[in-house]
Amino acid sequence: MANAGIQLLGFALAFIGFMGLIAATIMAEWKASSYAGDNIITAQAMYEGLWKSCVSQSTGQIQCKVYDSLLQLPGIVQGTRGLMVASLLLCFISVMVATVGMKCTTCLAEEPEQKDKVALAGGILFLISGLCALVATCWYGNRIAQEFYDPFTPTNARYEFGKALFVGWGSSCLTLIGGAFLCCNCGSKPSGKHPRYPPSRSAGQSGKDYV
Repeated sequence: MANAGIQLLGFALAFIGFMGLIAATIMAEWKASSYAGDNIITAQAMYEGLWKSCVSQSTGQIQCKVYDSLLQLPGIVQGTRGLMVASLLLCFISVMVATVGMKCTTCLAEEPEQKDKVALAGGILFLISGLCALVATCWYGNRIAQEFYDPFTPTNARYEFGKALFVGWGSSCLTLIGGAFLCCNCGSKPSGKHPRYPPSRSAGQSGKDYV
C-alpha cells in the first residue's frame, strides 16, 4: 500500500502541475513593462505573452491584440511556444498512461509487472514534460533579464518577469516531483518464485544399479 500511496501522491502533484502549465501557457503576462529608475508615473502598463500582447490603462480597461503573423515573431517566442505545447501534449499522454499503470486502478490488475512498467512510463513522460516546460520558462526569463540589464535598452522599454513565468516555474517543479514519485518502485515485493531442481537420487536408489 505504501507504493500505491506514493503513486497517488505523485499523480496528484503532476496533475496539478499539468493544470498550472495550461494556465501559464495561455496567460498574457509572460513579461510586464518595468519603469524601474523612472520617476514618471505612467497611465498604462504593457504585458506580452506567447499568443498576444495587452495594454492595461489606469482606468482598469485592458486591450489585447493577438499576434498577426507567426513568422514575424521573435525566435524566443516561437521556441517557447513549441516547448510549452510539447510539454502539454506529453502531460496529457502521461495522465492517460499513468492512470492505467497506477495500483489504485483495475486496469492490468492480472499483470502486476506489466502494470508497474506502464506506471514507470507515465512517470518518465511526466519528467520529460516538466523538463520541457522548465527549459522554456527559464529560457524566456533569461532573455528578459538580459534585456533588462542591457545598458542600451531604454528605460521605458524594459520588461520584468510576469506572473505566467512564476506559475510556469512552480508547475514545472510539481510535474517533475510528481513524475519522480511515479518512477519510484517503493514497496516492491519479490516474486516468491524459486528455481526448481530435479529431485536427487538417494544413496539407496543409486545402489540398485549395481549387480
